[in-house]
Amino acid sequence: MPKDKIDVDYYHKVVDCQWACPAHTPVPEYIRLISERRYTEAYMVNRESNVFPGILGRVCDRPCEPACRRGRVEEEPVAICRLKRVAADYKADVSAYLPKPADKKNGKRVALVGAGPASLTVANDLAPLGYEITIYEKNDQAGGAMRYAVPMFRLPPEVLDEEIDAVLNLGVEIQYNTPVSSLKQLLSDGYDAVFVGSGAPIGRDLTIPGREQADGSVHVGLEWLANVAFEHITKINSRVLVIGGGNTAMDCCRTARRIGGNQVKVVAPESYEQMLASPWEKDDSQEERIEFINHLLPKEFVVENGQFIGVRFQKLKQCYDKDMKWDPVPSGEDDVLIECDDVILAIGQSTAFPYIEADIGIDFNDRNMPIVDSTTHQSSNPKVFFGGDAAFGPKNIIWAVAHGHEAAISIHQHLQGKDVKKRPPHGMNLVSQKMGIHQWSYSNDYSDDQRFKVPHVEVDDRIDKLKLEVELGYDEKLALEEASRCLNCDVQTVFDPPSCIECDACVDICPLSCLTIAKDEPIEQLKLILSAPVLNPEQGMLVSEPLVQTKRVMVKDEDLCVHCGLCAERCPTGAWDMQKFTLKLPKAGDV
Repeated sequence: MPKDKIDVDYYHKVVDCQWACPAHTPVPEYIRLISERRYTEAYMVNRESNVFPGILGRVCDRPCEPACRRGRVEEEPVAICRLKRVAADYKADVSAYLPKPADKKNGKRVALVGAGPASLTVANDLAPLGYEITIYEKNDQAGGAMRYAVPMFRLPPEVLDEEIDAVLNLGVEIQYNTPVSSLKQLLSDGYDAVFVGSGAPIGRDLTIPGREQADGSVHVGLEWLANVAFEHITKINSRVLVIGGGNTAMDCCRTARRIGGNQVKVVAPESYEQMLASPWEKDDSQEERIEFINHLLPKEFVVENGQFIGVRFQKLKQCYDKDMKWDPVPSGEDDVLIECDDVILAIGQSTAFPYIEADIGIDFNDRNMPIVDSTTHQSSNPKVFFGGDAAFGPKNIIWAVAHGHEAAISIHQHLQGKDVKKRPPHGMNLVSQKMGIHQWSYSNDYSDDQRFKVPHVEVDDRIDKLKLEVELGYDEKLALEEASRCLNCDVQTVFDPPSCIECDACVDICPLSCLTIAKDEPIEQLKLILSAPVLNPEQGMLVSEPLVQTKRVMVKDEDLCVHCGLCAERCPTGAWDMQKFTLKLPKAGDV
């Protein structure tokens, strides 16, 4: 037997992009489908796990891409996120393949607080099982932060509407303009379970001298973006200062640029490299002629003779210590006054639960967050579940979707009288890709192309257009070329020890030196004598059963492998095979 137990997680972790995705989207599978121009199937493979391929293909934070193995052999990973959009843009009518409303209700009622991605995912999973779903939404449109916090030039409303409607059309009732004012009342209305997916809708304010006097010129980022999205705000003054370094700050500065801000500056206490905004968001902002100023900490809103004139900043030497904890150190230089007409604060966001009474059995921690089980999403009140930003604080859309799937499993288990802690297991398939002795059913030709840039609308053509989508997406030619960069990491190298004749052909041909035939030793000893040093001890290590001839073992460092298939092509006995791994994720209702 292998020294390391080979299970679902072993093979799942080898597909690094899928492992890194909170919803575990099968990335190589849908990219292969795109490369075959099977866009509709690629879309549905996406939708099974992430529910919103068109939305996330535009605005996902892309945790999959830093994990991509392509980044280990060249500078840039595969454009996984933008290929997701390709599937959405080029798909045919998918209505026949979407989940269908239940033929009849099962008698259980579930209320969802907020119509954001977490709640919509819960509805997507539970409505087909016959649950009567009611969503309470404070706005007059569904989508939550996807709609009010992401500007239209990044995420067009029609994309939102299509994918949200696919969920609402499952027989889900949604009550718009209906904020929940009392969770106790909701629980007394006969609901068998409540899911709270109200997000983190409160932008943080800045309480420094001059704040009250400057009130009319200071805007809180999230609220300001929502007001622009719902067209309550259509104009801003010329000189705009955005304070903050995250993606909300990027959305604010680019939005301000489009509604009157001719001189827009982003000011942050950290260095440009330390700013939390995604690199591509910073790049797009700079392309739109927005100035970045770093190492400044806001000290005072300056008002003279009743007129707001700007913000005074303290210069910093650093704002984080060596452990990246907040530790601002003044540089000792003179303060800086930056004159402006308007300030937008994008310094963070927080949850708010004014509708949750203290006597309904929901415990909160010292940060005023509900105490929620990280696996089941159940609170201390067994009928109430949380997900998305409302559960664990601000993250991103793909995390909210993942929470929704897990919460839906828990709600279903709870309402069927089962233990919510007993999770349905993950399963897997491994299927050989052999079409001949050394031929495979997929293309394993290595493309040496660098990452292809997604075309954008020219800056001068977009700078004053709030509703014009900036990214044009890949055309088919670029999409196919980018898809060819995928290394097919889900096609695993699987070893059969009895077939090995220890000829060393696989060891010799491996371009990354990830194979070693060695004396059977404890795993820690083996790691010291491998063909290449172990760079990632968290990744799996294959250690075979003893080989027939010498009782040595085949060792493979999964971290180094780029799934080129050369070992299987070179092996004269077929001891190595290329087998496609498929993760079988459980959903609510699965046994």
